[in-house]
Amino acid sequence: MVTVPSPGGGDALPADPSVPGAMNLRDVGGLRAGSTSTRHGVLYRSGNLARLDAGGTRALAELGLRRIIDLRADDEVAREPSRIDGLDLVTQRVPLFLGSVESFFRDDLTLDEMYRRLVDDSSEGVVAVVRGILADQPVLVHCTVGKDRTGVTIALTLAAAGVDTEAVVGDYARTEGLLPPRRNRKIVELLRSQHPEAVHLEDLATRSPAPVMRALLEDVGHRYGSAEEYLRAHGLADDEIVELRRVLLTHA
Repeated sequence: MVTVPSPGGGDALPADPSVPGAMNLRDVGGLRAGSTSTRHGVLYRSGNLARLDAGGTRALAELGLRRIIDLRADDEVAREPSRIDGLDLVTQRVPLFLGSVESFFRDDLTLDEMYRRLVDDSSEGVVAVVRGILADQPVLVHCTVGKDRTGVTIALTLAAAGVDTEAVVGDYARTEGLLPPRRNRKIVELLRSQHPEAVHLEDLATRSPAPVMRALLEDVGHRYGSAEEYLRAHGLADDEIVELRRVLLTHA
């Protein structure tokens, strides 16, 4: 099996699953969590599934997924429905942003500001995602690109499970290198035509800088004590935290 280095140490990661048409799809197994690491084949993350062909749908089925958690808003799902017909799994909808994705470009937010809003305004949704992960595995969490909504939610989930901060940050930062350059050029050109004065447009559309996620986790730690306490403050129970660690971490 081809492997790649694990972000932040930990076990070597298997090569990202090959699912034609799925952007930014990967297994979050192999991330360092103290003396242990995250399990392979349990939690996956990706961008949308609207461009799967028949081979991509078959490849997705081979992952054995039991649940897909879609973080997109209704208009995004209607515009680009997932091509997962025939797969025997649960689809869970958890729209995370309050307001439209368009508003973030219109308001020219920084990534830091957008992530702070997500943490503050969508806490119930983040907890719902964690509970979905606990309900069925293997599970795939995705949004449109797999960068922001998925990135923040997966980061909080991993941090709450005890994954080392630098491993969480490294997993988030991988996204930027997995987005196709052609896609980036096209989306930036389109958005620039709509928001010619926007300063933060390229960051919002294409980038996942490690310092941004590191700062978000530090902010959550400052305000709540930890990602674990953030989830507790918004309704996740102690036994669910214990189960999250059991589900996600290896037990040497």
